[in-house]
Amino acid sequence: MLIDDIDNKVLEISKQAELDLKDVFKKIEDNTFKNSDKILSAFIKNKVDYADFTDRNGYGYFDTGREKIENIFATILGCEDALVRCQIMSGTNALWLAFSALLHHGDTMISLSGRPYDSLLEMVGVLGDSTQSLKSIGVKYEEIDLIDSAFDLKKIKERLSKNDVKLVEIQRSRGYSSRNSLTIKQIEECIQEIRKVNKDVIIMVDNCYGELVETKEPGDVGADIVVGSLMKNLGGGIAQSGGYIAGKKEYIHMIAERLTAPGIGKDLGANYNQNINFFKGVFMAPRAVEGALKTQVFASYMLEHLNFEVSPKYNEYRTDIIQIIKLNNKENLVSFAQSLQASSPIDSHVYIEPAPMPGYPCDVVMAAGCFTEGSTIELSADAPLREPFLLYMQGSLTYEYGKLSIMNAISNVLKNNK
Repeated sequence: MLIDDIDNKVLEISKQAELDLKDVFKKIEDNTFKNSDKILSAFIKNKVDYADFTDRNGYGYFDTGREKIENIFATILGCEDALVRCQIMSGTNALWLAFSALLHHGDTMISLSGRPYDSLLEMVGVLGDSTQSLKSIGVKYEEIDLIDSAFDLKKIKERLSKNDVKLVEIQRSRGYSSRNSLTIKQIEECIQEIRKVNKDVIIMVDNCYGELVETKEPGDVGADIVVGSLMKNLGGGIAQSGGYIAGKKEYIHMIAERLTAPGIGKDLGANYNQNINFFKGVFMAPRAVEGALKTQVFASYMLEHLNFEVSPKYNEYRTDIIQIIKLNNKENLVSFAQSLQASSPIDSHVYIEPAPMPGYPCDVVMAAGCFTEGSTIELSADAPLREPFLLYMQGSLTYEYGKLSIMNAISNVLKNNK
């Protein structure tokens, strides 16, 4: 039994954690209930029936299940319309579809949350020499840095008052940085301030890792476009592929034409028998997000009490499912990731090592013993091998499995450091 190999000190701290975390867990459970109500109501409103699970191949005409899935996602995300497709292979792919559909030669876009995470830098054209980057097609790119993990509203309003910016992008999650993730309240305030000086700029939010963590989504507070991956929260650990883009109807139409072709838009796209996984995934998503949040809160508590530096702390407000652990050097970083891999249900026997990853400028170590390759709603961790050697951990389909894996991983690290 796994529990038999866990360090006694870790077991003792975990018992106290269950007592100290009751109030934190209660707030997470309350949000799960509210989000479950929203999703169940959307299912009932859209009259989902068994026939909507039918496999559609070829061109995928007349797929009522696909239409209902997209209506449900639009409701969840507070938007008018949505594009939810297995042809969207990742969050990065979803972002690129939106950028490339909405931005053209001579347009300007601004990241309002500073430097985006590494995989977007080549897409924008800050790194690399891709002939398909935004820079290569004549799109101008700017950044406005955060100040102490908050929007620089003064600078944002001054810049946007010139009315020469087509699109602004907000990255809700911290990505590979040490800044805090952005809350819905912060995003709402920023959008309100933007609209005081500019009514036309497209406001786009990268929502990855943040869905269903709070009871509101970016669309509820005025975002024009909301983008994410089904390998994360809204896939519920059941969707095997796919991504979503939600927002205003006119923008979703443009993005759908970018995905398929002008004149075709949302009308085509075989579902490859994934409708049932999309329906079941989003239905189970509130509980999967709850499991992920409880696991990360528990991990934070345990590591804090073992003198590791973490962010967020166990009792801090959370707006995504990511937990940062500062490990100070390469050896500790790789060791912790390897210990987590060894505590996973899949590929626990695999010895992971740092390696180059497409879209990233340095080697990355990744622990991902997942049922679906790359699924980060499942317990996983990854880190670029660079100072200050931060490990980014996320996911866990249930708290119980996550708790066992975290305790076992911590025990292995403690043994290695003796």
